[in-house]
Amino acid sequence: MNQPIFRFAPSPNGHLHLGHAYSALLNQKMAREVGGKLLLRIEDIDTTRCTPELEAQMLRDLEWIGFEWDEKPRRQSEHFDEYADVLKKLADLDLIYPSILSRGEIKKIIQAKKDSGRDWPDDPDGSPLYPGIERGFHNAKRLELITSVKDYALRLNTRSARESILTTLNWAEKNNTQDKTIDANPLQWGDVIIARKDFPASYFLCCTHDDIIQGVTHVVRGKDLYHSTSIYVMLLEIFGAKKPLFHHHKLILDHNGEKLSKSKKHKSLKELRSSGITKNEILDRLGFT
Repeated sequence: MNQPIFRFAPSPNGHLHLGHAYSALLNQKMAREVGGKLLLRIEDIDTTRCTPELEAQMLRDLEWIGFEWDEKPRRQSEHFDEYADVLKKLADLDLIYPSILSRGEIKKIIQAKKDSGRDWPDDPDGSPLYPGIERGFHNAKRLELITSVKDYALRLNTRSARESILTTLNWAEKNNTQDKTIDANPLQWGDVIIARKDFPASYFLCCTHDDIIQGVTHVVRGKDLYHSTSIYVMLLEIFGAKKPLFHHHKLILDHNGEKLSKSKKHKSLKELRSSGITKNEILDRLGFT
């Protein structure tokens, strides 16, 4: 049998916290238990927010908690040409389109729909689905948009993408020792952003492509990404790739029951270490005695 391959894929756009530590150590634990390979992927596609200084601190934090990866890390910022090729494949399949609506314009369109008595769906994260008024534009009109507007995003035509797959769409969720088949529902996300004018690819595109070429067989990540797996497995099917096993683990919460977050300035591993907390205390707190 081929060796199982796991990956931990943080973004150096802020300091790591206990939630990152838990996910990294759980990946390591599960990989070692099955004799698997453990990869570190640096998701630095956002070259503005991701900096060399933050990456260096991230690596120090991972080494401090005892996370050990098996190969040279893959940096997404070094593979923009690959993502452009993947994006072209989706364009050739007529599965993406340029969108130009601002947040204010989206809000107005949706409010008008609601005022007329029509409900408007939200995605699993609570954001309203994109109206998609550009979805049906012909190629000449799409080219005109791309060349004439200051800013635009490329969105996946999710309905067309789903209809291009003639088989049942699902994934295997591994919970302890039991595998469960989960039906995917990508339509609940609407037309997700797949790239931007000044941004070569989105998380969905980069993550899926990287997992394919790195041969990832086990995706271990937080429950906050559970629903987005529907888009991920749909892209895998479109690209003709084999689906990995998934395990969406518990989230580490603060004293208010909220998920730890870089944006909410929860205490980082760097701050915990500076306060005198030891590696073993971190491991005990996270259940990796």
